[in-house]
Amino acid sequence: MSKPNVPNSRRKFLMSIGVGGAATAVAVVAAVAPEPEVPAPNGAKTTKSGYQVSEHINKYYRTTRV
Repeated sequence: MSKPNVPNSRRKFLMSIGVGGAATAVAVVAAVAPEPEVPAPNGAKTTKSGYQVSEHINKYYRTTRV
């Protein structure tokens, strides 16, 4: 009787986990597709979310100058 080749089977196991993880990551990224940007109708203002400089912000910046 021969001993099972433990290092080789461990190597195959770890390689299969790595390949499976990579495949899962690719599937998740492919499933989350960005939504297409729809242009606004003519004459309509587009509002942006996030950071916007306003007079209040400019006043704060002026007070923090050294």
